[in-house]
Amino acid sequence: MEPRDRAAEDKARQRVQDIWALVQPVIQAEGLRLIEVEYRREPKGWVLRFFIDREDGVTVDDCARISQVVGDLLDVADPIPAAYHLEVSSPGLNRPLRRREHFVEQVGNVVQVRTVEPLGRRRNFKGLLTSVGEDDFTVECDGQPFRIAFDLVERARLCYFESQEKRS
Repeated sequence: MEPRDRAAEDKARQRVQDIWALVQPVIQAEGLRLIEVEYRREPKGWVLRFFIDREDGVTVDDCARISQVVGDLLDVADPIPAAYHLEVSSPGLNRPLRRREHFVEQVGNVVQVRTVEPLGRRRNFKGLLTSVGEDDFTVECDGQPFRIAFDLVERARLCYFESQEKRS
C-alpha cells in the first residue's frame, strides 16, 4: 500500500473512532448498542453509516429516532468537513464484529475475518471462533487454529446461517 493511501486510511480510521466516541453515549442513553460505524465513499458519495442493536432487536422507528438524534449531534459537533449521507440500520444476521465484546458474544459460532496484512500466507479466515483473549481471538480454519490480534482485523462478521447449521 502506498504511504499516501496508508495515511488516508489512518485518517479515516481515526475519524471513525472520534465519531464513535461522540455518538456512543447518546445511542446508549436511548437504550441501544452501537455495533459499527462506517465512513466510506460509495457511488452516491460519502456515507456515514451506523449499525445499532439491542437485545430484542431494532425497529424502523429506532433507526429513525437515532438518525434524528445523531444527525443533530453531528450537525453541532461537525466532525466531517465534507458532505455525506447519514444512514442508521440494524446490523442484520451477518452482523459485523468490531469490538472485543462482539467477539465474546459469538464464541462457538462461524465467523469470517479479513486481516490488514497476511498471517502466514493468508488474509482471509472463515471458521469457528473458539476463544477470545484480551488482545486476540482464535478461529479454527481448515482444521487449524489461527490466533488473530484485534489490531490486525480489517473486517470481521458473523456467518449466521453457517453457525445455525453447525448447531443442528
